Amino acid sequence: MSTNALRDAWATLVPDRRDDPGNRHGPLPPLLIALTVVTGLVDAFSYLVLGRVFVANMTGNVVFIAFALAGSHDFSLAASLVALLAFAVGALLGGRLGVRFAAHRGRLLLAAVVAEAVLVLASYLYCLLVPHAETGGSRYLLVVLLGLAMGAQNAAVRRLAVPDLTTTVLTLTITGIAADSRAAGGGDSKIGRRLLSALSMFLGAFLGGLAALHGHAALPLLPAAVLLALACAALATQARSTLPWTGKP
Repeated sequence: MSTNALRDAWATLVPDRRDDPGNRHGPLPPLLIALTVVTGLVDAFSYLVLGRVFVANMTGNVVFIAFALAGSHDFSLAASLVALLAFAVGALLGGRLGVRFAAHRGRLLLAAVVAEAVLVLASYLYCLLVPHAETGGSRYLLVVLLGLAMGAQNAAVRRLAVPDLTTTVLTLTITGIAADSRAAGGGDSKIGRRLLSALSMFLGAFLGGLAALHGHAALPLLPAAVLLALACAALATQARSTLPWTGKP
């Protein structure tokens, strides 16, 4: 990896904290990287434990619905539809938060992450307290709780508009690495930040897979809840900030 790519990745993880009008996103990039890891953890749980359904990756659910309608018995039409609906409702609520906190991006993300943390922690505790929570009606309750959480996260992140850090969708990110590269005639593929985003998702999914397959089924939700709690703590320190990054991008 080139020096520029490493510098780009480092600047994403450790942004400049100076009161600089050019510092457009402040502490948001590393927080969004953490949320990308959370996405990988949560989707690992939903797919591997709840049975081939995503609560964050809605592209996958649309495809799963098509497979189920085509006659495949490996995918649940009901579970995918419930996930889509829950995600949409979560996105609607996240959109309302975006309107409520339109003037301060830090408070917007804080509100969304607090709600997400509560829902993920509730899901984890439910799995611990209810036997076979991954089956029957309990399965759908977990899909709803986590779908709401991820929908709210995605709506808030969309409003923040930090380039290349969507926390969920990697297709355009990976496309940008290749399409904007010098080999393709582009000037800058931002490979450092984009690879960091993809690796964060991979890391979350990998750790979530290990936890779900070789530990307790609900275990992927625990580090997700911890990361969300840490993000809440970091954002709480920025709630009164008036630096340029807090305004509209």
